Amino acid sequence: METTDLTHHIQSIRLVDTHEHMKREVEWVENGPDILQDLFGNYVPADLVTAGASPDAMRNLMDASQDVASRFEGIRDAWEATQFTGYGEAVSLIAKHIYGLDELTGDGLAGANNLKGLRAPGKRYHILHDLAKLDHIQTDDFSWQCDPDTSGPTFFLYDLSWATFCNGQIDLSAIHAETGIEVNNLNSLKNAMMEIFENHARCAIAVKSQHAYNRTLDWTERSDAEASTALNAVLTKPAAEIDEATRLCLGDWCWARGVELATAYNLPFKIHTGYYAGNDRMPVRRIPAGNMCALFARYLNAKFVLMHIAYPYNDELVALAKHYRNIWVDFCWAWSIDPYSSRDFLRRCIHAVPSNKLFAFGGDTGWPTSAMAYAIQARNEIRRALEAEIADGYLSEKQAMAFATRIMRTNQYDCFDIGTTQSNIVRAA
Repeated sequence: METTDLTHHIQSIRLVDTHEHMKREVEWVENGPDILQDLFGNYVPADLVTAGASPDAMRNLMDASQDVASRFEGIRDAWEATQFTGYGEAVSLIAKHIYGLDELTGDGLAGANNLKGLRAPGKRYHILHDLAKLDHIQTDDFSWQCDPDTSGPTFFLYDLSWATFCNGQIDLSAIHAETGIEVNNLNSLKNAMMEIFENHARCAIAVKSQHAYNRTLDWTERSDAEASTALNAVLTKPAAEIDEATRLCLGDWCWARGVELATAYNLPFKIHTGYYAGNDRMPVRRIPAGNMCALFARYLNAKFVLMHIAYPYNDELVALAKHYRNIWVDFCWAWSIDPYSSRDFLRRCIHAVPSNKLFAFGGDTGWPTSAMAYAIQARNEIRRALEAEIADGYLSEKQAMAFATRIMRTNQYDCFDIGTTQSNIVRAA
């Protein structure tokens, strides 16, 4: 590949990573993966299963007590069919850049299965900061707390999770442990939510919810009276007796309160849209971002970050981002789901959406090696998209370089209050 000014520029930018589920340092050092768990423990298992890997083979693949070569042999045929997908490409990138393997063989994998140095303290930060060249990472660890990460307090930033509330799930014991408030009516629930934000919002970089995995993204404004009736049912009936309409009513009310609190604390509200991880459980009518138009119109002063390009409803998201001033589009995870469609989507956005509304990257994974691979994918696909724009006469190379800087770094600093959050974390630490 010819090293152009554009290529060098894209490779040199400190890329802001707006979405991970990154496991903490102690997990990486003490309970981290072996080579097969590292290579195949991210999203590629879904493609392997689709390609025909058996349940036994998949269980063996993740069982570090067994022989490496035989574990790989069990999924080798499925791997051959999967290697050119976005997920498969990421596996190959980890193999090459972390383990020095240009191809995967049983013997080669067995010989490279020595992670003692890789999982030493500080190596997680090194992979993310020095190899992946990330500016910082924003992690959703599925909790309200945004406790400082001592292995890199200003590098590892955290989202405040709102998913359970959006699902209409009220964990009384967790709320009481966090706030000291006994939730027994709508007013006490509202007070508890306010207390959660008061306790944690200053060290949060955003609010995040992936409730699309459990319910429709369709949002309806609910009155306090409606929500009170739903909450009373949730508090007094067994969970199995709570119907979907009740959960949706309470979830919509809680979702709205989360948006209001996020806006008050100047936190963007990140929402999973589109594709599900895994296999055999994706009701596609739930997942289009267009289900939320009533929410967007109701809260025009909020900052909604719509994640994963709403794949496969990409074209709809172009229209939403073009129309609503309170929407930002996040390419997190999308480069590995479908690199070709994501590249095409970026080109469509260039010609329809103001360029300050785009975030280029988030790995959406738990191990640093996977995040590094996904960052390489993102840089490569951004380069290909912009090279095509130059070749077609739409952009000069200078314009393409400025655009790359904007979507990879500048926009995120403009939307998220990164400096203030980092200062608050340093004080808390």
